[in-house]
Amino acid sequence: MAGVGKLLKQAKKMQQKVEAIQEELTTTELDVTAGGGAVAVKVNGQGEFLDLKLDPEFLKEGAEIVQETLLEAIKEAAAKAKALNEEKMAEATAGFQMPGFM
Repeated sequence: MAGVGKLLKQAKKMQQKVEAIQEELTTTELDVTAGGGAVAVKVNGQGEFLDLKLDPEFLKEGAEIVQETLLEAIKEAAAKAKALNEEKMAEATAGFQMPGFM
């Protein structure tokens, strides 16, 4: 079964690509701001939050505005990390063909 050997080689190569991309995503940092820069969130490509900065003047705003702006920044950071992760993983798995499934 020569096809199985080829499939195993493809799978191993894809696994190596995925591992390299996961490492890259861990070190890739995405910066997101909201509220005109009043909130700054830093997240890595794996979706782990690394930093949060708030402008002291912004904290003088009402609690509802602060909460909404924080939530907006967090959601945007999470969405950017997810999109980057999906894009990179699609690159890693491109070309991998499982007989009978594609």
